[in-house]
Formats: sequence, C-alpha cells, structure tokens
Amino acid sequence: MKLQADRIEGQNAIARHGPGGVLVNGVEHRHSVVVPWSGDVVRWPVDGFDALTDLHFEALAALAPELVIFGSGSRIRFPKPALLKPLIGRRIGIETMDTAAACRTYNVLLAEGRSVVAALLFELPSGAAPA
Repeated sequence: MKLQADRIEGQNAIARHGPGGVLVNGVEHRHSVVVPWSGDVVRWPVDGFDALTDLHFEALAALAPELVIFGSGSRIRFPKPALLKPLIGRRIGIETMDTAAACRTYNVLLAEGRSVVAALLFELPSGAAPA
C-alpha cells in the first residue's frame, strides 16, 4: 500500500509497504527493519517471530524513543512480556500490531512530531536466505 506521508527533512516517513518490505526515503527494505523517527534506517537482525529475543528489544531501547511500534508480521502476535523488559525498564511504550497497521500508525505518530520507532518484522519464507 502506498502511503502519502509529508516528509520533513531528517525524518524517516514510510512511503510504501507490502508483504515483502517497505520503502523509506526512497530506499526499499525487503527484510526486517528498524525505522526511527530520525537517523539511520537499519536492518533488524531477526528473521522470524519465534527468533525474537530480549536483545532485539534492547537495541530498540538504546534508540531512546518515547514509543516503539512493533509490526509482528502479516498477523498480530504479541511477544512474551519477558522480551520487553529492556523497553519497560526504561519506561518506553510499546504497541504491537500487524506490520501493515504498524506502518500506518508510525507515520501518524511521526506527523505528530513524536519520537517513535517502527520495528517491522518481515519473515523469510521457509528455506529462503536473507537478502
């Protein structure tokens, strides 16, 4: 789905999303990705929901956002509460939704001037190698 986000210089708006990735600042990402409100958009080194660890969420907490939007893939799945301790311990909010909804919500919060991070999970098909 194409999104029409007003891009302010230095912000990372999601321009388009689909089942296989997102387009941010003219760059297509076809793997799990972390999209902070500003700064570098980076690969999120997780290939599937069951591979999530607390270290994945620790990396998000290190960005010091006020809120993390976790896109859990094509359907909504909630991570185990123990995995979220790095965020909870720093009083960083987290919302979980499917990845498509996460992209839309991220852009709304970004437009409101919030320091938000989208952690978007794109699972690899069985037997596929990471891109």
